[in-house]
Amino acid sequence: MTAILATLHPPKGAVKDELRLGRGRGSGKGKTSGKGMKGQRARSGGRGKPNFEGGQMPLQRRLPKRGFRNPFRKDVAVVNLRDLARFAAGSTVTLETLAEAGLVKKLAGRDAVKVLGVGDLDRALTVHAHAFSGTAKEKIEKAGGKAVVIGAEETPSATAQGAST
Repeated sequence: MTAILATLHPPKGAVKDELRLGRGRGSGKGKTSGKGMKGQRARSGGRGKPNFEGGQMPLQRRLPKRGFRNPFRKDVAVVNLRDLARFAAGSTVTLETLAEAGLVKKLAGRDAVKVLGVGDLDRALTVHAHAFSGTAKEKIEKAGGKAVVIGAEETPSATAQGAST
């Protein structure tokens, strides 16, 4: 049975007439319009703040404060080795390819990407990341790949700079 838009209507009893307030005692909502007698709540705009407790110490001030928010925290995105199995053998895995694969979301807001050693890797990959766990680096190199740390400036040794001993 197909419904035609022109014949659709709400079920019987679903639509009620709007209750008009202050229209005589016979209406059931006359005189005070359901607001009771006098007082702040009977007045126009007389509800006050929803969290006001009448001068009692408010709940948010009664509860103890815990911890703090470190302004210098590093936001690290985590990628596991089992997630890298979707890349072809011999390919290079960069931050951009991780974002395209959906393994790292919102790369711009992150400080770093760290590869962890959960799972196994059965193919040689060259993985570029800001940090690697010990097991992740070990498993990548065991599979014949390379773990390249981003941002690690290679400092030449003292002898390479020509310092005499």
